[in-house]
Amino acid sequence: MFVDEVEIFVQGGDGGHGCVSFRRERFVPRGGPDGGDGGNGGSVYLEAVDGLDTLSDMAGRHHWRARGGGHGKGKNMTGKKGKDVVIRVPTGTLIYDRDLSLLLQDLKKAGHRICVAQGGQGGKGNAAFATATEQTPRIAQPGTEGRQRWLKLELKLIADLGLVGMPNAGKSTLLSRLSAARPKIAAYAFTTLNPQLGIVELSDYRRMVMADLPGLIEGAHRGLGLGEAFLRHIERTRIIVHLLDICPAGEADPAENYRTIRRELTAYSPKLAAKPEMIVANKMDLTGSDQALAKLRDDLKTEVIGISAVVGTNLKQLTEALWTKLAQLPDEDMGDT
Repeated sequence: MFVDEVEIFVQGGDGGHGCVSFRRERFVPRGGPDGGDGGNGGSVYLEAVDGLDTLSDMAGRHHWRARGGGHGKGKNMTGKKGKDVVIRVPTGTLIYDRDLSLLLQDLKKAGHRICVAQGGQGGKGNAAFATATEQTPRIAQPGTEGRQRWLKLELKLIADLGLVGMPNAGKSTLLSRLSAARPKIAAYAFTTLNPQLGIVELSDYRRMVMADLPGLIEGAHRGLGLGEAFLRHIERTRIIVHLLDICPAGEADPAENYRTIRRELTAYSPKLAAKPEMIVANKMDLTGSDQALAKLRDDLKTEVIGISAVVGTNLKQLTEALWTKLAQLPDEDMGDT
């Protein structure tokens, strides 16, 4: 199950209380205070890891609490520190304070970690309050409470290439041919209901991450179809791969389909629409596709790569062109829109 938004409650452990104790041992006259400090409470951390592409692990568990610290004891024994809780999330997870609507952290890289609920401090035992004038203090500090808050987690998939286009343009078929991903493929619209990720392997140990996103239709930025919920996943892709059906059914025109999707991207985010793009015409195995490709290039006044995802025509040319385009981009060119 693909889940890209979830709300969770996090709470750090309470600090342990300090201890009031006095030394009582044989042959030790006038034993002084020996109450130990309480242990610190555990904290709650969120850490980005590779290998996850959904927040579904948190969909069924909304409360995460760290352990409290142990209380101090006599003989100057400090309480045990509470155990931390580390929540593993996919790279590309944005962490918001739900009540403040404040972005706390954007975990863009694997290994990045943030403390979202600090554990409480352990209280001081009475040994810490002994002075030259107060040699038998009978006071100790209580531990402080751990921080608690509601968080909203939002996932934006991070990929090198993002496949966009009308339903039935062949995006899932192309992803299955270029990677080991096995998305659902069928001859009806909106086959892809959730984003799919795949690794495109090239020679010389080169690889690219490709994301297949649900098909977009006119009005997607207003919530029509399935696209609006997933448009934000395109924000983290470095190159938009616009896949067109070169021979669409009915009276549809590939050039007009392209312009429709471009309008949706611009309406959703002008910065998103300004991302580098490669236009690819699919289904070049169909009759009349060569003439349709020539007309499309003339209409758009730009280069269009013709492929057939089913037959495998020009797939190597496409991947090499995408790799060349990626190599020309700065590494940091994957920020938010």
